[in-house]
Amino acid sequence: MKRRVLLLALATTSVFSLWEQPVLAQKKPATAVKKAGETIPNDPDVKIGKLANGLTYYIRKNTEPKNRAVLYMALKAGSLMETDAQQGLAHFTEHMAFNGTKDFPKNELINYLQKAGVKFGADLNAFTAFDQTVYQLPIPTDSAALFKNGFKILANWAGYVTMEDSEIDNERGVIVEEDRQRGKNAQSRIQKELLPVLLKGSRYAERIPIGKLDIIQNFKHNEIKQFYKDWYRPNLQAVIAVGDFDVAAVEAMIKENFSPLKNPANPKPAVKYDMPDNKEPLVKIVTDQEFPYNVAFVMMRHRGSVGKTTADVKAGLVSGMVNSMMGSRISELKQKGTAPFVEGQFSYGAYQGGLIPGLEAATVVAVAKSGDELTKALGAMMTESERMSQFGFTASELEIVRKNLDAGNEKSFREKDKVASNAYVQAYLSNFLTGNPIPDATYRYEMVKKFLAEITLDDVNKKAKEMIKRENMMIIVQAPEKEKAKLPTEAQLLATVRDAGKGVTAYVETKVDKPLLDKKPVAGKVVSEEKIDGLDVTKLTLSNGVKVYLKPTTFKNDQIIFSSFGAGGTSLADDKEYMNMNYAGNIASDGIGDFDNTQLRRLMAGSTANASAYISDLYQGFSGSASPKDLETALQLVYARATNPRKDPVLFKQNLDDYKVMLKNADDSPESVYGDTITAVLSSNSIREKKPTVAELDAISLDKSFDFYKARFADASGQTFVFVGNFEVDKIKPLLETYLGGLPAANHPEQYIDRGVKPLGGKVERTVKRGIEDKAQVKLYFHHDYQFSPENNLQLSALSDILEFKVLERLREKESGVYSPNVGVSYEKLPSPYYNLTISFSCATANVEKLIAASLDEIEKIKKEGATAVDVEKFKAESRRAMEVSLRENNFWLSYLTSKFRNNEDPLTVLKQNERLEQVTPESVKAAAQKYLGGADYFRAVLVPEK
Repeated sequence: MKRRVLLLALATTSVFSLWEQPVLAQKKPATAVKKAGETIPNDPDVKIGKLANGLTYYIRKNTEPKNRAVLYMALKAGSLMETDAQQGLAHFTEHMAFNGTKDFPKNELINYLQKAGVKFGADLNAFTAFDQTVYQLPIPTDSAALFKNGFKILANWAGYVTMEDSEIDNERGVIVEEDRQRGKNAQSRIQKELLPVLLKGSRYAERIPIGKLDIIQNFKHNEIKQFYKDWYRPNLQAVIAVGDFDVAAVEAMIKENFSPLKNPANPKPAVKYDMPDNKEPLVKIVTDQEFPYNVAFVMMRHRGSVGKTTADVKAGLVSGMVNSMMGSRISELKQKGTAPFVEGQFSYGAYQGGLIPGLEAATVVAVAKSGDELTKALGAMMTESERMSQFGFTASELEIVRKNLDAGNEKSFREKDKVASNAYVQAYLSNFLTGNPIPDATYRYEMVKKFLAEITLDDVNKKAKEMIKRENMMIIVQAPEKEKAKLPTEAQLLATVRDAGKGVTAYVETKVDKPLLDKKPVAGKVVSEEKIDGLDVTKLTLSNGVKVYLKPTTFKNDQIIFSSFGAGGTSLADDKEYMNMNYAGNIASDGIGDFDNTQLRRLMAGSTANASAYISDLYQGFSGSASPKDLETALQLVYARATNPRKDPVLFKQNLDDYKVMLKNADDSPESVYGDTITAVLSSNSIREKKPTVAELDAISLDKSFDFYKARFADASGQTFVFVGNFEVDKIKPLLETYLGGLPAANHPEQYIDRGVKPLGGKVERTVKRGIEDKAQVKLYFHHDYQFSPENNLQLSALSDILEFKVLERLREKESGVYSPNVGVSYEKLPSPYYNLTISFSCATANVEKLIAASLDEIEKIKKEGATAVDVEKFKAESRRAMEVSLRENNFWLSYLTSKFRNNEDPLTVLKQNERLEQVTPESVKAAAQKYLGGADYFRAVLVPEK
């Protein structure tokens, strides 16, 4: 059983909190922090200026990554500025910026950038919100002409979008399909009912960015042109440029391109909108026949401020501490099996993720097993909030979170010269839109360190009490329609919140007073050492058979990451025993030995080390990361997870009960049924891939699962580790010898068993009829056995990417029938070589057959005519640019090397990637299409509404 957690996406941001803002590097001496409450100075290494027309600009040189820049054009205008007749046109205007400007007519802008290696959607993109519209353009800087044109593109968006009538009309259908793809499901229907409550009395409730579809389909062309004229003006705009370039040259280009922009003679006022208080609690109960969970939210909204001073930073740190400590308490309740809720959450931060500036809220969430248990679940979570309010936290709880935040602050500061350009851009964007401060790295480091030392238990407990002040309260319930009769009434919900905490007692914590390991393992030795020339990789073989590949890098100053694999995995359990042992993959998540997860968190306080174990279908192994100073702790965790796993019957039962809750209403979700249907075909109905039934869950044995886990890690002689990061090989050898060389080994490494899990062959069609909205989903799979090789893999990737160009052009631009179609490919070598190329999109039910036919027609064109030279050029450019960046990333090297060694392939193939790219031609793509898209093994999966 794969652990499934009910994740609730809630806004928990706090002002300038440590874990959300990038560390900003600096070269000049920082100003010393004087006292709480002072204004935070801007980083002197970012050049901030303003043109005569009011346009603001931010410029910073940064070489992470090299030969790259990130350019943004931001506008302080969004859907709030629309008139009644313009609802949805702020977002529509953003679309039109990609459909023709003065210097880049029609789709030429996208074509130009794709040929330069900039990928549409992944790199080139934009978004519209209530009070902002932002355009993003990551671009290479090693081509002077291309980089210069980047600023011309931004200026075209800012003031020269052409808004041709025919292009406007063509885009209407795309917007409709965006609404369909992102919405027309249970969550969107519930959201429509909740927004009038969550945003009650404010203009926000009346100006949802997607707008009204009847307006989108019928507005007169002049409405959108007028919106663009009124609001796309330089005194509301900013240009942000961060990257590997000359600052003076960039400033000159900004002045050249943006100075000619003019403001309207009589500009409309940019009104700031607020949300009124609600004196009495607002209660809303919403049900939907496709929603699977019983969830209750309590929100208590307060007036705050946008963080601009050191006092705001300190307050944000305190709020973050409270959130962290409450999260630990809730996790502890779950670990003990005493929680009457399936999931619970407490957070304090910007209301609705900062949607309305100056508002903060405490949010309490409870997920119950059923509607009739919702008051009990919510009451328990509110009781925990009251326990916090009445008794506060303990000194040791505070010390744990203080250590963790201090460790994070130290780690961030050590990486101050490795900050990615995009992180700076996000900070400057926030500064422009909301005034959030942008200090230099040293100032920020010293400020946070000072406040962490100063914050007292009284500070924290005082803030905790203020957080749940009962004002501007909202109580929200979301539940399945079939649970409606069991749900609490408004009066019962109000009483639950009112009475929570009566008779509550202080929190009692469990002390941790012993080390992770009782004693160090008996160390092994390095018995052989080899070099892989060309990659700066060292291979060590240890005396117990463990192999270790080491790639030192300087891409990050304070990072070492690692992973390992050993053959076997769950393939060693035969089908009839598979379900009984299906909990084995979760054992590593239940703790270590005598330490449950709560105790482990306390034990690891202040350490950056983490390490987890996994059991997949073919392999078992470890993964983890640490700062160089904490590498020994990470390796101790590896040793402990291998040799001293935790058997926790209470948590075992809790996890299975939680999974049953997920199963209970899973079939109410059309997407869930559709996914299960696809999985059945792609696995030939294998028991190993299917969702277990309640009866099968009841048959899972903790003893068998635990024994299977121990067996998988009893012999380390088949384990291969890969380490990437900032280390010296000779210095970490003793640690590797001790903790990896000390792992138990019988020197009888096992091999996985090919259980034949692959798709059903031939032509297969499945149509799932579920759902109540006019929304269809389509997936077309082309698959077969495969000759796995770097050359074939690249040709198949080229075919996939080029087919996506054509499907996007046909289905979105020509047919206006989809928003974001996708073509993807996967290929694997083990257990037997296989490929799977998939076309997927959502659309109106009436258009399913037409759009499937159009997709297949595009395939036939490539099979007959091959790819165009332009499309091949785009693929090569995007591939080269992506690889240039990847080669300087630790995560790429860890994934790449692990894959190569696991598949027993030559790791040097990456050095010949550009040579292989030259073999991609229009004719080679044609041959690949004929070979891989023949359709002998073809699976068509369609989801349509029931009626």
